[in-house]
Amino acid sequence: MTQRIFSLEETAQILEVNKETLRRWDNSGKLKSIRNPINKYRSYRKSDLVIFEKGNIYFNEQNHQEITPLKKYTSIELFAGAGGLALGLENAGISHTLLNEIDRHAVKTLKRNRPDWNIEHGDISNIDFRLYKNKIDLLTGGFPCQAFSYAGKKLGFEDTRGSLFFQFARALKETQAPVFVAENVKGLLSHDKGNTLKTMLSVLNELGYHVFEPKVLKAIHYRVPQKRERLIIVGVKNEYKDKVEYNYPEPYDTIYTLKDALKKGDLFPCDVPKSVGQNYPQRKKEILDMVPPGEYWRSLPLEVQKEYMQKSFYLGGGKTGIARRISWDEPSLTLTCSPAQKQTERCHPEETRPFEVREYARIQTFPDNWIFEGSPAQQYKQIGNAVPVNLAEEIGHSIIKLLNDINKL
Repeated sequence: MTQRIFSLEETAQILEVNKETLRRWDNSGKLKSIRNPINKYRSYRKSDLVIFEKGNIYFNEQNHQEITPLKKYTSIELFAGAGGLALGLENAGISHTLLNEIDRHAVKTLKRNRPDWNIEHGDISNIDFRLYKNKIDLLTGGFPCQAFSYAGKKLGFEDTRGSLFFQFARALKETQAPVFVAENVKGLLSHDKGNTLKTMLSVLNELGYHVFEPKVLKAIHYRVPQKRERLIIVGVKNEYKDKVEYNYPEPYDTIYTLKDALKKGDLFPCDVPKSVGQNYPQRKKEILDMVPPGEYWRSLPLEVQKEYMQKSFYLGGGKTGIARRISWDEPSLTLTCSPAQKQTERCHPEETRPFEVREYARIQTFPDNWIFEGSPAQQYKQIGNAVPVNLAEEIGHSIIKLLNDINKL
C-alpha cells in the first residue's frame, strides 16, 4: 500500500509548528523531508510524523461514525447569524426550537433557507426564555467578546448585566438546559489577560453548570478547507458532572485545500458555481498580478513592495496576509467579513480578484443551495462571521453523544 505523503504546509498544520521550524528540523536531522528533485519542495511521510506526540494524536485512526440520537434533541440558538452552526447541528441530528438573530439580512437568509425554523428577529434582551424552561436539551450561541468592568472584585451573574454574555447566561438560567455550547474567537482566551473568560466561567458555575476545559478547535481538522480557529466551551448541569464525560470531536487525518473547496471532489459534487463578487482597483490588480500562488507582498519587486506597503514596509512583523494570493494546494486563510481588505488579502489562485460569494461559502462548507440575502457586502459579512458548517456538524455529533449519555441516566 502506498504511504501517504504530506506537503510542508500540511505537515506544519499537523504538528502545529511553523514552516521555518520544519526547515530547521530538516537541516538538523530531527525530521527529515523528502525533496522533490525538480522543484526541491519538501514533503513528509506519515510514518515519520506519528513519532511526534502531535502527529500521533492527529493520526488517531478512530472511525468517525455518526452518533444516532436516542430521542429527538431540541436546541435554542442565540446570535444565529447566517446559520452555519445551526445547519451543522441540524446535519448532526439536532432540531431547533428557536433561533434568535438581530441582523435583518441574516434573518432573511435563515427564513429563506429554513422557512420551518422558528426564528425570532430582534434584540435578545426582549425574549422571555422562561417559556422554554425544562423544554430544550441544548442552548448554543456565539456571543461577541466584550470586556467587563472589574473594579478589583469578583463579578457575579448580575454584575455582567449589559453584556451579550449576560443574555446568554440569562437564557441558560431561564431554560435550565441540561447542556450548553458557546463558541467564540480564540482571542477570548487572552482577552483582558484572561479575566474575561475567567469571569464567564465563574458566572456559569454560579448558575449551576460544570464547564469542561474550553478548547480551540482548528477547522482544517474537521473537513473544512480553511485555517479558521474557534474556541468551544461546553458545559452540563452540575447534577451530571460526575456521571458523564465530554470529549471534543476527534480530528480527521485529511486536510482539505482550496482546490477541494472550489473544484469537484470529496467535499463537493461539482465545481463552484459562478456568483457575484468584487474587483480590485486597476493599480492593485497590476500589483497582485505579480504575486505567485501561495505568496504575498514579499515576493514583489523591492520598489513595488515600498509602493504598496508604504509606511508599513519599514515596520516589523511579517504581515503575511497583505497582497496574499492563496494556492490551490493549501487551505484558505481565515475568511474575514470583507474579501478585499488590505491586511487580510484573500486573492484567487489563478484570477486576480477576491473570492466570489459562492467561493466564500464553499470555503466555509455551506452547501451551494444555501442562499444568502442582502447586498454582496452583507452576504460576505454573513459568511465571514459564520461557524464552518462541517466543523459545527462534528461538534454536533459529540454533543449528541453527551446527550445520549445523559438520557441513559
